[in-house]
Formats: sequence, C-alpha cells, structure tokens
Amino acid sequence: MACFLVPMALAIITSLIQKTARSLAEKLKLWILNALLWGGVILLALEHVWHAEVVPWPPFLTAMANPADIPVMLHEMATVGSAMSIVTLATWGTILTISHYMPKIAALKAVEQVKKPYIAR
Repeated sequence: MACFLVPMALAIITSLIQKTARSLAEKLKLWILNALLWGGVILLALEHVWHAEVVPWPPFLTAMANPADIPVMLHEMATVGSAMSIVTLATWGTILTISHYMPKIAALKAVEQVKKPYIAR
C-alpha cells in the first residue's frame, strides 16, 4: 500500500545531506545510497500505481479511503517499509566495505607476486 514512503523519506533525507554536506557525502559515497533508494522508490511507486493502490486523486493512497484500512497501512509501512530501508542500508554498507578493502587485497596480491621467485621455463 504505502511501504515505499519509508524509503522515500530516507531518500529525501540523504539527498538533502548530499546537497548540504558535500565533503561528508563524498566520504560516505551517499550517491550510491541515493541511487539505491530512489531507484527502489520509483519502481515501487510504479508497481503501486500499476495495481491501483496509488491513484492521481485524493486521498492518493487507496488504503486511506477507508479509515479502517489506515492502521493496516501504517503497520505495513512500519514493517515492510522499514525492512526495505534496512536491507538497502545493509547493501550500501556492504558495497562500501567491499570498495574499501578491494584495493588493499589487490596490493597484497601484487606484493605476493613480487616476492615469488621467477622460475624460468
């Protein structure tokens, strides 16, 4: 229903941080996180439009048309939306970790190659 609103809020916050704190954003590679978040939000929003869960007239979310469905929508936002945001943050963290250690691993392999004795054939 509205699970994409949680990653959208996170994407808005990180986009604002990226625009205001440029040095911090470059250090943390926030552009990667923003690409992951905004890409997911756009795809989810399109999927929700496709299934008529989001409409172009008020109240925009079909779950809000019936007041009895609002708690269900909020529960979905809290569970599914938060889970999607956490997985996206974990993916971003994994990408940062791999990109941090890859040059070090490559340097270690280069040192090992230099230390190996040359064997003529």
